[in-house]
Amino acid sequence: MIKRLKKEQKINYQEIDHFSPLVRRLTAPNPSPFTLHGTGTFIIGNKEICIIDPGPKLDTHIDNILNSINRKLITHILITHTHKDHSPAAQELKKATNAKTYGFGPYPINNYVDKYEEGHDLDFKPDIFLKDGDIIRGSDWTIKSLHTPGHTSNHMCFGLEEEKLLFTGDHVMGWATTVIIPPDGNMSDYINSLKKLLLLDYSKYFPTHGSPITEPQKYVRALIAHRKMREKQILEELKTKKLFVKEMVPKFYSSTKRQLWKAAEKSVLATLIGLEEKGYVRCIENTKTDSKWSLIGK
Repeated sequence: MIKRLKKEQKINYQEIDHFSPLVRRLTAPNPSPFTLHGTGTFIIGNKEICIIDPGPKLDTHIDNILNSINRKLITHILITHTHKDHSPAAQELKKATNAKTYGFGPYPINNYVDKYEEGHDLDFKPDIFLKDGDIIRGSDWTIKSLHTPGHTSNHMCFGLEEEKLLFTGDHVMGWATTVIIPPDGNMSDYINSLKKLLLLDYSKYFPTHGSPITEPQKYVRALIAHRKMREKQILEELKTKKLFVKEMVPKFYSSTKRQLWKAAEKSVLATLIGLEEKGYVRCIENTKTDSKWSLIGK
């Protein structure tokens, strides 16, 4: 079972949180069921400053960033992925600072189907396209890029090599499990990206939403176990009868707020697609709003 991390009790959206000599955070005032208190914008470095996930296009947050630090020192803007609570402010920051934007790439618009969570930023295109393993350097920091598809196909994590810290975006969150929304979101990719983190030696994770994760290896193993548990639950349910996704969600998410069930449907669907790829289940009916599934051979 995943142990929920303690949530910060109170957020001052004008104050910077200091975590280390190189790491600070300013939280955007966009609280929601999907963002917790809001998007955590990370400020890396002192002589040259790197911004990770500038957040939504909110004038108050953009002004807070520019007024809280010397804007002339901002040289890099890194994007973990192109959801609207992460990347839209990059454009305004770039205008104000002339900093370059970095990311895996734009959102693949051919995969744009539904608007769940905070939606997709279809306008963002990085100045610098990053690949897995690319190194970005500032005067007092070094960041390694890690491609971690799953939540979105263009998701990246960023490792601060001097302090062995990993900025995990929405790949690993500090307060809830990650929503996987097909077709761009892919459960098999997500689990493989989690396993990838187990091979790395970062000592602490900083998610964009929620508290820092101080036992990252243990936490990631728990996330993988949680997804495997969900697979087993689905297979058990399908042993007795064929089911629509909407019929499964109340069984698995009875303790979750109903307003989040729509997103939960997408994660269940992603799990089913992953099981279909493994040859365990098949889709036997599609409607405009749902799909019906059975075990192979049933």
